Amino acid sequence: MNVLIINGPNLNLLGSREIGIYGEQSFESFLESLKSEFPEVVLSYYQSNIEGEIVNKIHEAHFLSYDGIVLNAGGYTHTSVAIGDAIKAIKVPVIEVHISNVMAREEFRRISLISSSVSGIISGFGLNSYSLGIRAIIQMEKKI
Repeated sequence: MNVLIINGPNLNLLGSREIGIYGEQSFESFLESLKSEFPEVVLSYYQSNIEGEIVNKIHEAHFLSYDGIVLNAGGYTHTSVAIGDAIKAIKVPVIEVHISNVMAREEFRRISLISSSVSGIISGFGLNSYSLGIRAIIQMEKKI
């Protein structure tokens, strides 16, 4: 099974950015623990601060036949029609994840322009949201 994790803007700063919200661990070090947790899954990782590059990566996942995408679109969650449309255009299941509980934060964070395009949403479990997203993709694949 092949799963692609895509992180959007500012998530390259995990471990040093707003530690009270996002924690002290970098995503790169967390990725190693994910790989240990899911040895049967080939995990690929991509991060970009640029919306169009994220759209391109979503399209690429379709053509490279990934089994699923775990997507934290960061701030683009609340602004990007293009990312939502890219998700709709592919057949690969996408799980939207958020480290923080976006519903308990600022009002604008409660609006997602991608949620209606994804297979499911996981929010508020810290970095463990990614693990739960991978588990969701594994379960979806078992049902096919």
